[in-house]
Amino acid sequence: MVNTKIKVLLVDDHAVVRAGFKMLLATQENINVIGEADRGETAIQLYKQLKPDIVIIDLSMPGIGGLETIKRIVQRDEQARILVFSVHDEQVFVNRALLSGAKGYICKNSAPEILLEAIAQVMAGKVYVEQGLVRQSSIQTEEPISLNHVIEQLSSREFDIFRLLAKGYSTPEIAQQMCLSNKTIANYTTQIRKKLHARTLREVVQLSTMLDLSSAP
Repeated sequence: MVNTKIKVLLVDDHAVVRAGFKMLLATQENINVIGEADRGETAIQLYKQLKPDIVIIDLSMPGIGGLETIKRIVQRDEQARILVFSVHDEQVFVNRALLSGAKGYICKNSAPEILLEAIAQVMAGKVYVEQGLVRQSSIQTEEPISLNHVIEQLSSREFDIFRLLAKGYSTPEIAQQMCLSNKTIANYTTQIRKKLHARTLREVVQLSTMLDLSSAP
């Protein structure tokens, strides 16, 4: 008999979170978790080795981060099906994930049925964004929408660094978390300031508060 189970690759840096999702998916007869990764670099290698039908990935991870991982997987396989599950419910994160190549976006606090529905829709070739996230875009003011447009000019790596700067991380702390040198982070920070037309890091943080990124996990 041909195995028609959906092959899933789970990517999250928290083992407990992966275990929870794995237990949930194990209750579905047509889904099989074939691999797990705790960071983007590992996920990319496993994607090439295991060839999963769908990748379920978090955005906030050490190393290259979720957005860059999505981008690199899609560069290798334009047909890749990637579903983001994240604690971030701000519209800018949804936009960045979809622009990077994700086919779906849901929040980690969603009901189990939402995850299963998202998997089904993405596997059917559709783009799935949790309903509550779609509604957010209709209530934003002109100012955040304009800023979102600017933020979308940042590369995946720049956006991850921008998010960490917004949370108050220092250059050495960001360098350690992203496994990069202090000089590299400083160079990225300069580029971010130029793109956001910010003269100082304080102005960068002020801009982040308009997107509510400073309080994001």
